[in-house]
Amino acid sequence: MISRFSVLATVLMCTAGSTLAPMGPAAANPSILFDLGTGRVIESDDALHRWYPASLTKLMTAYVAFRAVQAGEVSLSSPVLISKLAAKLPPSKMGYPVGSELTLDNALKIIMVKSANDVAHSIGESIAGSQAAFAQRMNAESRRLGMTDSHWVNPHGLHDEGQYTSARDIGILAAALRREFPQHSKYFSLEGLLAAGKQMPNHNNLIGRFEGADGMKTGYICPSGFNLVASATRNGRTLMAVVLGGESVDDRDEKAAQLLTQGFGSAPNSGPLLQELKTSAAQPIAPSDMTNQLCTKQGREAKAKKQKQLQADIKAGRAPAKAASLLSDFSRPRQLVKIELGGATGPMAKALSEALAAAEAESKAEKRADVPIPTWRPDLPPPTVTAVGQGDGESRVQ
Repeated sequence: MISRFSVLATVLMCTAGSTLAPMGPAAANPSILFDLGTGRVIESDDALHRWYPASLTKLMTAYVAFRAVQAGEVSLSSPVLISKLAAKLPPSKMGYPVGSELTLDNALKIIMVKSANDVAHSIGESIAGSQAAFAQRMNAESRRLGMTDSHWVNPHGLHDEGQYTSARDIGILAAALRREFPQHSKYFSLEGLLAAGKQMPNHNNLIGRFEGADGMKTGYICPSGFNLVASATRNGRTLMAVVLGGESVDDRDEKAAQLLTQGFGSAPNSGPLLQELKTSAAQPIAPSDMTNQLCTKQGREAKAKKQKQLQADIKAGRAPAKAASLLSDFSRPRQLVKIELGGATGPMAKALSEALAAAEAESKAEKRADVPIPTWRPDLPPPTVTAVGQGDGESRVQ
């Protein structure tokens, strides 16, 4: 059940500088719905519960990249290079060979649609020189935006216990992307990509299937469950929903669609500003881990048993039938954007240039260290040293 902010609750709990009552740990599905135009929260549920972001991380990666473009460090045509570390990362990935080069423009399209970890890692290295340096930028931007429940370790979202966020913080980030960089909104609404003849549909199933859907990003790892940031615009009004911890793709998609539908059915309200949501809990709520629930044999069996029982209850009239999907079928061909390697004509980031120079110097040093020490041929007698010119201090090998 979605907890709603009534006008009374808004006045009592969510005025500027006030705090929300402490919230207990949530089993799953922290969420938030807000109006992008007003910044006002319409509905929320455990929105300050810390959560593992999975590939929602790539929204922060894109934000840092846009800031670098804005600062003139790089351009959208600057090179993104696939490193050894990037190539070793697990899927989702493009699988490009080490040393492959693509433009930042194509790299951003790939991480938004394909959610490729190798490309996301390479964006970080190509802008900041290393994953650690890029993570520092991510954290600096989080602090600047007021994302108080977020910490970043990598640019791709593969699991790390030190990397977490919250529904509120992701909402702040999503809003910043749309407000600060409207010229880049196209990256979040792509229907799919075409790479080397292979079609790659967007993992965001609301695109093209929910009226007005225009972004933004999905994410999944076992500890986090299925996450989604979904935005939609109708009659000039843009709403944004963040859903964390879904038990399945359908679960997160329908939850986001439900939130957006309810939001468009309501009049703009005077709910709390996104930045005003705070908790008075003494300690932050630690991230939940859904691994046992989603990615173990026992968890899958329990889920299957639950579904079977639900179907039986529906058939027997003990439970209501499942509501019809709020998503329509994708009845037309997807509009695919072609991407390919190469084509980088923009400036290389200074940090990348320095990192490449350091790597080249290290490689040369290793090659010098690997040069074998000359040894005498075993079929020849060892050399003798004969003194030449008594008193002149010289000797000669004969």
